[in-house]
Amino acid sequence: MPVKSHSALQPASAPALACSSDIKLSTIGARAWLVEAPGGFDLPAQRRIWSLARLLHADETIEALIPGVTNLLVLFRHIPADETAVRMQLHAAWDQAQAISPQGKLIEIPVHYGGEHATDLEAVCRHTGLSPREVVRLHHQSEYTVFALGSAPGFGYLHGLDPLLATPRKKVPSLSMLKGTVTIGGAQAGVSALTGPNGWNAIGFAELAVFDPLAASPALMAPGDRIRFLPQRIEL
Repeated sequence: MPVKSHSALQPASAPALACSSDIKLSTIGARAWLVEAPGGFDLPAQRRIWSLARLLHADETIEALIPGVTNLLVLFRHIPADETAVRMQLHAAWDQAQAISPQGKLIEIPVHYGGEHATDLEAVCRHTGLSPREVVRLHHQSEYTVFALGSAPGFGYLHGLDPLLATPRKKVPSLSMLKGTVTIGGAQAGVSALTGPNGWNAIGFAELAVFDPLAASPALMAPGDRIRFLPQRIEL
């Protein structure tokens, strides 16, 4: 599987985002704060979240920073004594943050589209009004960006799905979707990292380990990586 090496974080040319008064701050427990970017599920907002995490990284009062999809969880080492001061700190950092684009590695994933593992391809076609071949074409023609890891170890939330393919997650999840299943969930794409229950729509399968707990780097993907799906076989 071809992989290009990482390079340094670089400023990204992106539209100006809203001022800090538009961010949403909320507490999770006594020590954690969630910063939610304004706007929708878009790349400029995610790049600014990455920048915010980098700015806050040097703060010794912070124990952990966990970037999510257009949000950042900030966990302090101790319970902050002054809630107003925390709000001011996070607003000021957001104002300072400039969108950055981590030039992550390019990961090319061969996919068997259709077949026995594409259990929801027909449902995606019904929802979108597209033919199976159109679904496959639109899915593999896009380049995706890993926004964040979560849900399961090594699972990457992928931005870049063609809007024509957006399909709601299933009301009744599959009880045992195989790891490596290529999926669509709402406006996002993904590859199942572990075998188990899954509410995303299966359209294909990839023979690769997205997560290997014994590897030096257990997760194949990292935030900022770029993903391309390569049709290895199409069975419709």
